[in-house]
Amino acid sequence: MSSSVEQATESTRILEDRERYVARGVATTPLVVARAEGARIWDVDGREYVDFAGGLGCQNTGHGFAAAAIHEQVDRYLHQCFMVGMYEAYVEVCRLLDETWPGERETKSLLVNSGAEAVENAVKIARTAAGRPAVIVFDHAFHGRTSLTMAMTAKVVPYKQGFGPFPGEVYRAPAPYPYRGVSSDDAIRGLELLLKQDVDPVSVACVVLEPVQGEGGFVEMPADFPRRLKEICETHGILFVDDEVQAGVGRTGPVWAIEHYSVEPDLIVSGKSLGGGLPLAGVTGGAELMDSVQPGGLGGTFGGNPLACVAAVEVLREVKSDAFRKRAEELGARIRARLEQLAARNAAVGEVRGLGAMLALELTDPTPDLAKAVTSAARDRGLVLLSCGIYGNVIRILVPLTIDDALLERGLDLLEESLGDARAG
Repeated sequence: MSSSVEQATESTRILEDRERYVARGVATTPLVVARAEGARIWDVDGREYVDFAGGLGCQNTGHGFAAAAIHEQVDRYLHQCFMVGMYEAYVEVCRLLDETWPGERETKSLLVNSGAEAVENAVKIARTAAGRPAVIVFDHAFHGRTSLTMAMTAKVVPYKQGFGPFPGEVYRAPAPYPYRGVSSDDAIRGLELLLKQDVDPVSVACVVLEPVQGEGGFVEMPADFPRRLKEICETHGILFVDDEVQAGVGRTGPVWAIEHYSVEPDLIVSGKSLGGGLPLAGVTGGAELMDSVQPGGLGGTFGGNPLACVAAVEVLREVKSDAFRKRAEELGARIRARLEQLAARNAAVGEVRGLGAMLALELTDPTPDLAKAVTSAARDRGLVLLSCGIYGNVIRILVPLTIDDALLERGLDLLEESLGDARAG
């Protein structure tokens, strides 16, 4: 076995190479991963971590969940391009997306590579179907890093700074944020004003809403807001696009977070955990709506790659099961209880919020400094943790939902210890 000094140089060597060869604009932590399983990660020096990040929300079913299906597919073929040679796994993913649709209509789906690509395609479909150009998005939204989705994203630094000009016909309305004094009534009044002074509703193709805003700070929509928004959409013939890239695929308990609100969207955008760790995203909607685009208008070389599709089949079968939903709800209740206890003991915590197991702490420090110190202290203690929010002061939890109780409690203990470390520092 190598000495601790030699072990340390392995991470150091890779980090030095990263500095030399990887673009500075790709932000990274010092963690260099060797392997992962379930809700555990091991670095190249053999150190074990509890994973509360899940590859940025991509491991709802845990690291390695669909590995067997992926290995089996590797021996058959890696790529065909669905437009050149179809394969059943793509069709099966679309069938399962139809089966999990939160409503009664028959649906069809498109598979692509990433959440941003899926959002862009949802806008393309909405514009084609409605014959209208404009898109409405909300404060604190994050929809991606492509040109259009940067325009749709709310945060300037680091996502938009220096990258303009951005596409037009994107309009921003207030989003509810009760902790910061913005109610559903305030948001609805803001949207109604937008439709009076900035954009004619007859030119709006769609509104795009995250039921729980991910990068924006895990701000869940109040119980009444999606319904009221849908009513405004129906009044003006505007399509309702539900962005579930981070909140979906079982993250909040049900397969789709919008199910908490008993609202049927027109389109659902999925991604992240859909591929079980492989790049995959989708757009799902009513069959007539999806078919408004002419053949050849949708697609992409690697969209719905066979490896990602066989993984997604396993993931969707799992997250739609009663057992998975029950476990996700149990984890959500357990995590929330611990976070509320932590908040009651710690004046640095302003609010505990979220849906199901998609939970977060907003810190009272209105800068990212304390949150960064907490995530750094957590990594030192053996916990992988992420921050988010328009002010960078929110600690979010995206633990794989297959975690066992003992490991979860260990991770929550490390979180509390890390908050204490950061405040002491």
